Amino acid sequence: MAVIYLDNQATTPLAPEAFDAMVPWLRDNFGNPHSPHVMGRKAAAAIEAAREQVAALLPKDGRVIFTGSATESINLALGAVRKMSGQGRNQIAVADTEHAAVRDTALFYGLQGFETRLLPVDEHGLVVMEELEACLGAKTALVGAMLVNNEIGTIQPVDHIATMAHRSGALMLCDAVQGFGRIAIPEQADLIALSGHKIYGPKGIGALWVRNGIELPPLIHGGGQEQAVRSGTLSPALCVGLGVAANICAERWEEDMDHIRNLADRALGLFGDWTVNGSVDQRYPGNLNIRRDGLDVARLMSEVRGVAFSA
Repeated sequence: MAVIYLDNQATTPLAPEAFDAMVPWLRDNFGNPHSPHVMGRKAAAAIEAAREQVAALLPKDGRVIFTGSATESINLALGAVRKMSGQGRNQIAVADTEHAAVRDTALFYGLQGFETRLLPVDEHGLVVMEELEACLGAKTALVGAMLVNNEIGTIQPVDHIATMAHRSGALMLCDAVQGFGRIAIPEQADLIALSGHKIYGPKGIGALWVRNGIELPPLIHGGGQEQAVRSGTLSPALCVGLGVAANICAERWEEDMDHIRNLADRALGLFGDWTVNGSVDQRYPGNLNIRRDGLDVARLMSEVRGVAFSA
């Protein structure tokens, strides 16, 4: 059965260009990138080239750390609060609608001596700014808000949230997984997490952008690889695949967004009598989340098995 695939916010197919670029690093160039010999140095150079491709889509005053996933990136980023707890800052505030990678990790810190606050959102999925303002203070260590909501596509005003966090001396973490390579990345965020398999790159690779001057405790101990915060041998193939995917996003940005907006307009026309979840205006057009009263979603998914979508 030919499947109509409508689940790109869960994962995207691997771009042919990314696949082709990865193959030599899987088949021929197998040197350990942390080895000092010629094969190792060649692999390390490929990783650094990929790092530059990813960094090209991010703010300039920071560094890119490769990880195994966006979830790992978020766990690494939240470690920044451990450095701040000695300053009396032990509060973490994240939007209640964050992806579980942020929300559940923040709640875990709530069991480790930190205070975790879940910020409410309005009917459009936007953080209630008055609630954020009320919780910020001298004890706030970090505020987290995703750029594009993975469920309903709402775009949060991340730069505004970051400015509010900075006024209280807190850091701002942005889960940019659904926005990276598609919409402009907020310049004011301090920590930015992203993933390869959401932008036609491979699974098993993510990255964390860290603003200069921010210290992170190691998440994985063992060998000091990857800037001494994430031990373990990097995969040149996965890094290269992510780099190529990011480069494709940069090259085709306007063309892709025009195409996505056109598809969104056509899709809304097909579902004119359905209700859009989240913000109608402040949303990523590549997300269409709709509902209809009385619909049995489980039955719908069973009856249209030739369409891949999320509910």
